[in-house]
Amino acid sequence: MSLSDPIGDMLARLKNSQKRNHKKIELPSSKFKMKIAEILKSEGYIIDYEVKSEQNKSNLEISLKYSSGSPVISSIERVSKPGRRIFSSAESLPKVNNGLGIAIISTPKGVMTDIDARKQKVGGEIICKVF
Repeated sequence: MSLSDPIGDMLARLKNSQKRNHKKIELPSSKFKMKIAEILKSEGYIIDYEVKSEQNKSNLEISLKYSSGSPVISSIERVSKPGRRIFSSAESLPKVNNGLGIAIISTPKGVMTDIDARKQKVGGEIICKVF
């Protein structure tokens, strides 16, 4: 099955699984999705992720994180979509909830948070906002 927006699908699965209090989710893997999962893990939004290979397919398994029964990720939204790409310079990167949340940015130096992009003075495509 071909998806027109695999990153949007990943974010929707994360959001829906946390609403249903699932422990883990499994989705088709890609390098870009692994970088997003790596950022979510380093920022404390998920417990862990791992890549599982079955036959010739690889799946990304993400362990979701909860704090006293409620999901750690209260909102996750896609900003730049395949139909409308949103780019931003280093100076005008958005602050999510006054710095309490993060924005995941795809820059020429790799996928990183908005805080890292500001430090390195690079702009790029705003993938999503997480709070």
